[in-house]
Amino acid sequence: QVQLVESGGGLVQPGGSLRLSCAASGRISSINAMGWYRQAPGKERELVAYITNVGRTNFGNSVKGRFTISRDSAKNTVSLQMNTLKPEDTAVYYCNAKVTIVGGPILEIWGQGTLVTVSS
Repeated sequence: QVQLVESGGGLVQPGGSLRLSCAASGRISSINAMGWYRQAPGKERELVAYITNVGRTNFGNSVKGRFTISRDSAKNTVSLQMNTLKPEDTAVYYCNAKVTIVGGPILEIWGQGTLVTVSS
């Protein structure tokens, strides 16, 4: 079984910064990609950013230039650095990973979510 544990959410003022981290654990053979999605109240879940096992990244249009994503493959962790935060960034942020299980298939795993609130 594989699980993702997120940390780093909280309350921040507009223009501020916050860093989210996510660690994968369990019977992992390899991780193909890790990333973050978010869901604001009344809205659909949307891509924030992801990074593949070869370092290719992709960002949602609303966060390009403000957010960066990094990954430590040895530790099975991914981090999201969020700068110049706006009230519209307020959402629950979910870690996501596409994981090859030891002796098994590729699964898509979700974390439990961490709340980010941008408000003065």
